[in-house]
Amino acid sequence: MNKKGYPSLFQINTRVFLRDLSRRLGRPATLDDITDSELDRLASMGFHWIYLLGVWQTGPLGRGVSMQNAEWRREYHALLPDFHDDDVCGSCFAVRNYSVHYEFGGNPELAALRERIHERGMRLMLDFVPNHTAPDHAWVHQHPEYYIHGSEELLIREPQNYIRAETSHGPTILAYGRDPYFSGWPDTLQLNYAELALREAMTSNLHCVAEICDGVRCDMAMLILPEVFERTWGLRPEPFWPTAIQRVRSQRPDFVFMAEVYWDLEWTLQQQGFDYTYDKRLYDRLLQGQARPVRDHFRAHLEFQEHSARFLENHDEPRAAAAFSREMHKPAAILTFLCPGLRFIHQGQQEGRTKRIPVHLGRGPAEPTDHNLCNFYERLLDCMHRPEVHAGEWQLLDCTPAWQDNWTWDGFVSFGWSDEERLRLLVAVNYSANRSQCYVRMPFIELQGKGVVLRDLLGTETYERSGDDILTKGLYLDLPAWGYNVFDVVTRHA
Repeated sequence: MNKKGYPSLFQINTRVFLRDLSRRLGRPATLDDITDSELDRLASMGFHWIYLLGVWQTGPLGRGVSMQNAEWRREYHALLPDFHDDDVCGSCFAVRNYSVHYEFGGNPELAALRERIHERGMRLMLDFVPNHTAPDHAWVHQHPEYYIHGSEELLIREPQNYIRAETSHGPTILAYGRDPYFSGWPDTLQLNYAELALREAMTSNLHCVAEICDGVRCDMAMLILPEVFERTWGLRPEPFWPTAIQRVRSQRPDFVFMAEVYWDLEWTLQQQGFDYTYDKRLYDRLLQGQARPVRDHFRAHLEFQEHSARFLENHDEPRAAAAFSREMHKPAAILTFLCPGLRFIHQGQQEGRTKRIPVHLGRGPAEPTDHNLCNFYERLLDCMHRPEVHAGEWQLLDCTPAWQDNWTWDGFVSFGWSDEERLRLLVAVNYSANRSQCYVRMPFIELQGKGVVLRDLLGTETYERSGDDILTKGLYLDLPAWGYNVFDVVTRHA
């Protein structure tokens, strides 16, 4: 059992949220303007974490790149028919320094908001961007040795990866921040983790961030792993994360680290101290629309799954309501948010928003609310926060053919939850485009000799079955394409 329970997190795009609030108030809004009623609403939905995306100070150079980049501007115009240059605020990952943006009210207003979040039993998560800084960060002038340098030859050959910069030692050529597979991000400069002084400076930044929040989401955390950094830059630094995390935890034992990570490096970062790592693999398998890869994914060791952050969308991914068909969205959400791990919900997801907002913009389009989807997520959140699903025992269940040559059983993914109070939940999803049948083997031995009532928490059905039959043969299921049941399983004397 996960003794701490499986938390749920709600991500808010701070700049978009405050811009919308400013429009409603008729004046610039700051963090102080986030109402108690809004925090009460999130707390009542059962969220344990509020993740504020993009609170840090950015600069005019980063915004200038966001304004001028032709590819990005095409994206802005496609999203906002009434786009105006004032909508561009620059990427929130081009961080100039780790102080709260002055337009949001600075560190004092964040501290007051954090206190109000704590009063409601929730915790605050912010970003930490380890790989790069804004081009107008003070280090560019004061500590150019903290950055990856290039040459005139590289600037000519790879203008997409290098730029000329002014430093205290005169003009030099610096690299854009990037990963090994794509061109550089032209609104950032790449930090050099082969430099001990840089590693110390970033650890100091991390300590400062840890003083004003309860956890960090570390952007592209795998980029500074020694093997990845060497593949990108030809330099092999000492590992950063184990030492930095240990040093922060020596002062803040309960501080939480979540890593954005890809390329099957999730377990590596969990072993280096991260509490949670993005589970992009589950997302990708759900998007494929086939049950067996999803089922196989859930066969991973429970220790890995407990430390996985499960999501259907975030600020980098397409909106779930756009990426998944209307029929697939709900069963995909059930499998994502009723399995072990941290459950990560993005602002606008429950309302069925379909337009992803680039991190360079401070405004999104107006979209209608999908009330049917809202109602579904309301009930799903109730299931997520049941005691047995929050802190109980989880088990992937075997499904077998309903009769000989019945191949449709392979479309099912099923698992069960239970706790010491004998609260039980059975999740069964036909994750396929055809009607399917199966028997699902139930793990609840205490059903023996009793009658069983199964009430679907996301539907209207209630069934009565013999506990002995369920334990010996299994529970028979017959579900339409993309159908699902989330059963509350209770017993009564036969």
